[in-house]
Amino acid sequence: MKKKIVIGLLLLVIGALGGGAYVMHNMMQRGFSTRTEPMPMEKALAITIREQAIPSRYKTMKNSVTATPEVIHEGMAHWADHCTACHSNNGSGDTMYGKTMYPRPPDMRQKDTLEMSDGELYYTIKNGVRLSGMPAFGDPGDDDVDSWKLVAFIRHLPQLTDAEETEMQHLNPKSPDEIREQKEEEEFLKGDVQSTTPATAMQHH
Repeated sequence: MKKKIVIGLLLLVIGALGGGAYVMHNMMQRGFSTRTEPMPMEKALAITIREQAIPSRYKTMKNSVTATPEVIHEGMAHWADHCTACHSNNGSGDTMYGKTMYPRPPDMRQKDTLEMSDGELYYTIKNGVRLSGMPAFGDPGDDDVDSWKLVAFIRHLPQLTDAEETEMQHLNPKSPDEIREQKEEEEFLKGDVQSTTPATAMQHH
């Protein structure tokens, strides 16, 4: 019996080493660019490592913040300001940055994400994912209210309304061109007010 177990373990190790060598060989041939779609084995390995990297205590952790409409709205505003560049307002991941990185930002509305526990989502937000575009946000610890509010909003993403998505567009960070355009518009409107003030004053005399 012990001999069979040893043989089984040896075969498992040999298979893992062979698979790793195969992945490395292909990466050396194709490069390690995020533009190319990774092989199925590489995808499976990356997902497994990511899942195992989350400490077990987070797998059963519940959100410490009640998902009231106010909490979801605050999480929505935080998402619109910090997360949409990669994840998009609706959580699809269909963005300019999302299309050029690997792992690709997941569609946050699908079951692979929604089946994660509150604690797993929280841990990922707080600590990021190595070898990906997902950074760590906030300070260490399990009492970050803003991150818990983000977890509540992620649960809400499948029910996101058109009105909420429109509101989020106004909360998204603006590019330098958009900021310049807004400033020019404000200065133009301010100039119109100033130019009409004397004429308006003359009408009152």
